[in-house]
Amino acid sequence: MKPTNTGVYQATRKDNSIYYRSSITYKQKHISLGSYDTWEDAHRAYTEASLILRDHNRCIYMRSKYFLYYLSPTKELKFDIEDLFYYSSHKIMQRNGHLFVADYGMQVNILNRYHIKNYGVKNKDYRFINGDDTDFRYENIEILNTYHGVSHVTVNGTTKYKARIHIRGNYVIGTYDTEIEAAIAYNKAIDILSSKGLKKNYSQNYIEGLLPSKYADIYSELPISTKIKNYTLPD
Repeated sequence: MKPTNTGVYQATRKDNSIYYRSSITYKQKHISLGSYDTWEDAHRAYTEASLILRDHNRCIYMRSKYFLYYLSPTKELKFDIEDLFYYSSHKIMQRNGHLFVADYGMQVNILNRYHIKNYGVKNKDYRFINGDDTDFRYENIEILNTYHGVSHVTVNGTTKYKARIHIRGNYVIGTYDTEIEAAIAYNKAIDILSSKGLKKNYSQNYIEGLLPSKYADIYSELPISTKIKNYTLPD
């Protein structure tokens, strides 16, 4: 028989299949631990979370509205309670100033949790609102540039979006009214350079929520720098 009061609750999906939700309450705050296919997996999550909250010798130290993660005895990082279970099971590592966790055998930059691209540049692609670059609470992270090759610029007091691409140095693709236009212009520049035989592993921008027909309309109308259109491979 399964014990009661375990923080595990049975739920039903739209297709009428059964799954189990796990949660725990800490200092009157509800913390969701995730959804699981079996009661046993959900209960293990609850048990692990209980141990973390009781064990102050671990690298995680609880506060009332957030928790501290000790990367070393002298360096602490601050996270929202909602991230407690994730970081209790994913050890943070540091390499060349970047913070990673091991996830499914790969090293994943923790900035990905905030939808910041890999190796995003602080104060260019994102910023810490309170100036504390160890405070990773969601309310303290502001994304400045969402897309590859796109940055904000001010032209005559108006915000514009400049697209650049790196080919043995930075080439300006163009300056556009919207961030999405600049992101699509970057994609278009990749296509042009590829058609000219340039073999570089550029990452295309994915524009969420934009219909293919609308994307195609914007793509076809965007002006691209003649330096990109006339680019030739060096001898």
